[in-house]
Amino acid sequence: MLDAKEQDKALNKIIEEMVEVVSNSKQEIFELGEDARQQQQALADEVKDIKKEVARMIKDNDQLERKLKISRQRLTEVSKNFHQFSEEQVRKVYNDTHELQTQLVVQRQREVVLIKRRDEIENRIRSLDSSIERTENVMSKINVILNYLTQDFQDVNKALTSAKEKYDFGLQIIDAQEEERRKLSREIHDGPAQMLANVMIRSDIVNKTIRERGVDEAMKEMKDVKEMVRGALYEVRRIIYDLRPMALDDLGLVPTLRKYLSTMEEYHQVKIEFTPKGKEKRYAQKFEAAIFRLIQEAVHNALKHAKASLIQVRLEETYNRLNVHIIDNGQGFDYNEKKEGSFGLIGMRERVEMLEGEMKIDSSIGKGTKVIMNLPALY
Repeated sequence: MLDAKEQDKALNKIIEEMVEVVSNSKQEIFELGEDARQQQQALADEVKDIKKEVARMIKDNDQLERKLKISRQRLTEVSKNFHQFSEEQVRKVYNDTHELQTQLVVQRQREVVLIKRRDEIENRIRSLDSSIERTENVMSKINVILNYLTQDFQDVNKALTSAKEKYDFGLQIIDAQEEERRKLSREIHDGPAQMLANVMIRSDIVNKTIRERGVDEAMKEMKDVKEMVRGALYEVRRIIYDLRPMALDDLGLVPTLRKYLSTMEEYHQVKIEFTPKGKEKRYAQKFEAAIFRLIQEAVHNALKHAKASLIQVRLEETYNRLNVHIIDNGQGFDYNEKKEGSFGLIGMRERVEMLEGEMKIDSSIGKGTKVIMNLPALY
């Protein structure tokens, strides 16, 4: 166990990392909002241009209708007095009338297309209004969290007088992280995911309007666009799940882990074996969230760095203690020389220690890695 001074440093480090993570999230959300505003402005400019074009086209159509009316009257006169006009004069009257009628039909079709495009863009602008409003709400909440982290937490260690208080405080930090993840999960689900779904629907409409390169080429292009959008939508939903798996609150730790590991296995094409031992139990919400994040981080490290073909996750409760093993058959590493890029492992160890548990890492080059955590179960 760490002494009081080391615990203070560890807690301060966690707070600094939390501030950095939240600040980065704030910047990303700000960029999303700015992108939405730029899209909205571009669409508003396009609507303005379309309205001008529609007004001009209506005026031109009115003129064409007047010309066509005169030409039809002329055609009627020629038809009644056919013998008084030469063949060339008759042909000219017929051709002029037909040309004016054709021009009017084409112009009216263009007018309909423009009006439809205007209505679609205005609906898109209203959708962006809603997204921008949600982004601003998230930004205000993140600002509150940053103020809380940077101001109220500065002297917090002075107020902690016992190991129990620090343990409870550590759980509060974890709970704050999880609460923010829940909020961000809902916001992203209602925003980008819905927008991407709308793009897929809109792609079907675009198929009908692309004419320049032919139908076959247009359909091929739209097929690629659909695949790209479908992939983006999958990524957004995966991020949402990473932020806060909703099943954790509803189903508990074991079912949520089973679903998460199955998803990772399918996504990364790596065999992941999950072995829970003993009767499934529900733990304290904060404790379940902490264990899930620890396993998530360990599996993420194995997927990202180990180049493993097999990852084993074992979960077992004995004598009111929870044992967690994450084992991979990857390339391994020399833990004593692991200095740069090891913040993930450091953060895991600090979390385990805040929960009054122990963590061991057994790894060597070419022989895989074992991460073993032993923690007191919290109900």
